[in-house]
Order: sequence, then C-alpha cells, then structure tokens
Amino acid sequence: MDRTPRYITARPPYPLAPTKKKIPRAHRHTQIHTYLAKKLGFDTLWFGYLQTMVGVAQLIGGPMFGRFADVFGARAALSLACAATVVFFVLLAIAEYPIMLFIHKLPTVFMHVLPASQMVVTDLTEPEKRADALSKLGLCFGVGMIAGSTLGGHLNTRYGERFTACFGAVGSAVSLMLVLRFIPKTTKVQHPRTSENKNKSIFNMGEITRLLKFPGVAPTFTVKIIAGLPSGIFQVMFSIIALEFFKLQPEQNGYLMAYFGIVQMVIQGGVIGRLTARFSENSLLNLSIAVAALVGLAQAYMQNVFQFCVTVVPMMFSLSVFNVITDSILTKSVPSSDTGTMLGLCASVQSLLRTVGPTVGGFLYVNFGVSSIGFIQFVVNAAVFMFLLLRPHKKTSEEKK
Repeated sequence: MDRTPRYITARPPYPLAPTKKKIPRAHRHTQIHTYLAKKLGFDTLWFGYLQTMVGVAQLIGGPMFGRFADVFGARAALSLACAATVVFFVLLAIAEYPIMLFIHKLPTVFMHVLPASQMVVTDLTEPEKRADALSKLGLCFGVGMIAGSTLGGHLNTRYGERFTACFGAVGSAVSLMLVLRFIPKTTKVQHPRTSENKNKSIFNMGEITRLLKFPGVAPTFTVKIIAGLPSGIFQVMFSIIALEFFKLQPEQNGYLMAYFGIVQMVIQGGVIGRLTARFSENSLLNLSIAVAALVGLAQAYMQNVFQFCVTVVPMMFSLSVFNVITDSILTKSVPSSDTGTMLGLCASVQSLLRTVGPTVGGFLYVNFGVSSIGFIQFVVNAAVFMFLLLRPHKKTSEEKK
C-alpha cells in the first residue's frame, strides 16, 4: 500500500471568512478538532498552523502563568486553568464555521492545568521527594488520558462533536469546583521574597528571565529544549500520522491513547519513584536521553501500528523520566518563592516545541516521510547524550550522600 503523503498545496483549503457552510458531524474523541479539521478540508500544512497557534498562545502564556502562581497562589492559577478549559470546550461546542477552529484555541493561553497542578505539588512537598511526587501526579493524568480518550471516542462516535464538547465543558467545570473546595488557598511556605513578589507585576520579564542566571539552570534548560524537540515533533504530528500513515479510525485511536495512558500510569506510578530512590537525577537524565535516541531509531523503521506499539513502552519511559527529572532539577535550582515561575518556563519549553514542531514536522512528513522524524530524534538525542557524558560534572550534595 502506498503510504506516500499527499502533496500539500500552498493555497488555504478553507475560507477564512464565515460562510453558510455548516460544520459536518465528526466522529472523534477528546481531540475532535483533528478529525473535524480533516472533514473541513484542512491538509497537513493547515493543521500544522492550527497546532502552531496553540503553541504560540501557550508559549506566551506559560511564563506569565507561572509568575501569576507565585504572586497570587497556586490555587488561583489552577482555578484559572480550569476556567479557561471550560471556555475552550464551550467555544468548540458552539462552533458553526471553519474559522471557529482557530477562535476556540484562544483560551489555551491560560490552559496550563498540568503545570498548575505541578505548582501545587511542588509547594506541598519536600525537595528530596519532589521527583517522586511529580511522577505520581503524572499517574493521575494517565488515568485521565485513559478515561477521557476512551469515553470521548465513544461519545463522539455516537453523539457527535457538539455533545462531546459540552461533556468536556461540564467535566472541566466540576474540576474547577473541586479545586476551589479542596486545594488550600495558600500552598507556599512563607519566604522573604513572598511580599516582594506580591508588589511586582506578573508581566515583569526581568523577574522571569533572572531565574536563568541561577547555577545549573541555563544548561539544564538548554538540554530540555534541544533533547525534547525531536520527540515533541513526533507528538504534535501523531494525530496526522495515526490518521494518514496508520489509517486508524477514531475509536481505534482512542484505544491507542488509552494504551499510552496505561503505560504512563505504570511508569510514573510504579517505576520513577523507585528509580529516584536508587539513582541520582543526573544519571536518570542521561538514561532517558539514551533511550529516546534508541526509540527514534526504532520509529524510523516502523511500518505498521503493531511495530509502533512495541516502541510505546520505551518512548513513554524516556518522556516521563526526562520531563519529571528536568522539572525536579530546575525547581530545586531556584528559591521556593519562584518555583511557579520556573514551572511556567518549563511549560513554555513544551509550548515552544508545539510551536515549531507542527511546521518542522509537517515539512519533514510531507517531503521525507515518517522515518525522517525518527532519524532526527536518534541523531539529536545521541549527540546530547555524548555531550552530557563528556562534560565535567560536579557532584551534588544528593550524590555525595
């Protein structure tokens, strides 16, 4: 079967101005905009633009959101993220024209539910237990991935995208009420900089960028960006790969996402905590990058969905360990009063990958196929791994023990 991607035309496949054409019913799970975009005639390039818009919005919002959490509290930040998610689903539910696919993405500038949850966990845990706590938080999101993907696939197949979006809005509203009911209003331990933070604007870029001057922050941040870029490209392109390369139906894609969730739950709930208790964070960082390189090489040669499923376990292992360990290292490198801003910067890295990922990924996919993404991941991660092995390394107090 010919799997060569269709050539992407430069001309937009849809009208930018509202027309009388109603959106047809799509059959999709929680990421219904992917299949809806395909039904509206979006090709890979324009779907990439749609994803890039999300990346830009969250890239801008991430650092400000983290600063907001440091100034007003992690509960206020998590409440804002849940409220934005409600608006996101409501706009999707009332969408009648193609342009609404772009409009409903605007609330994503505040949709940082995972970073906000990490801010709460970081404030309420001791530094030495932080990596384990962050991994347990990933376990909870794994449960959500399984439930949301499976339930969303069935709902969207049987009742359509409008009903599924309304269901998502109701679920997000319930989450908002739970946050207001159970999360403490103040999560941070009082710190000398707390009163100073409250007197400064959340738009103060100097307060955000100064964190990069703390020892060890800039190198770890650079590694997080460079090593995370190739896997980020694959992640943002996966919806297109599943639809065009693997030819998966919506329900099949939902089951595959549930499989991702199960693997993530096992790794973050039962593996990372044990690893952090036995090995240093720097060793685990090196391990995750090495595994990511091998995953990229395997994905470069995959031909069907079964072969891809084999690579899912090491892929989720490398992603989970890499993200948890880098977040833990970075939050430990700054004062406790600035952990929210640091996590906001970490979230902006993911947003940066989602911003450049669709454009780069779309170009690679169309011109060189799926294998090119895997080869790039192998080369980049192998180079970063060698760099980390060869650079001089100062032992931390944790390693000396």
